[in-house]
Amino acid sequence: MSHPNRERGDRILDAAGELLLRMGYRKVAIDDIARAVGIGKGTVYLHWRNKELLFQALMMRESADTTGEILAAIKADPAMILPHRMISASFLVTHRRPLLMAMLRGNAEMFGSLGDLALRKQQDELRTQFEATMLRHGLVRTDVPNLTYALNASTLGFYVGNTLSDEFGDIPPEEKAEVLAYLIRTAFEPPGDPDPRAVAEVAAELSAALEELVSSYRQGIYAHDPTRAPG
Repeated sequence: MSHPNRERGDRILDAAGELLLRMGYRKVAIDDIARAVGIGKGTVYLHWRNKELLFQALMMRESADTTGEILAAIKADPAMILPHRMISASFLVTHRRPLLMAMLRGNAEMFGSLGDLALRKQQDELRTQFEATMLRHGLVRTDVPNLTYALNASTLGFYVGNTLSDEFGDIPPEEKAEVLAYLIRTAFEPPGDPDPRAVAEVAAELSAALEELVSSYRQGIYAHDPTRAPG
């Protein structure tokens, strides 16, 4: 079931996001969200049948918007799929979204049990496909042991570093993204220029996967129960 009034649904999600950042998942009630939007509590339930599903829809919208930005960048420049460009661009896109940054940093107080609903399965599957495709087309080195772990460990520090120490807090996100790109380029990509045909093939394959993912997210956002949405 999907409610036709998406404009109102977006206002509900906007209010839910602001309250989540300010109060944390456990403290936000449907009454708070309804009051912030200026509607009745029952109207919120016309869109999502409980608080958990409402916030799952919120995170689904965040992921759809973020993935859509990356997809647009790949369509504008297929070389964006090179690991050092893709990972650093994703860092910047995510950095502009406080909710996603808080989730990636593991803010348990803010998200409560919501972190378990944050679409990790689809994102993990996409990352696995991305790495396999890169390997198959020779765009990442084959001699890196436990590639998935190495990439995750190398990247995660750029997201959580400020939570561990304030020492590097003054470095602008753009400069951090440059450092991240350099690290990924030198540690994980083969030397020399990549094969243009391989880049084009990977861009086409990854674009198709991202389009499918965004479509799945978009179908689920406004569903009365996102867990049962098609895709």
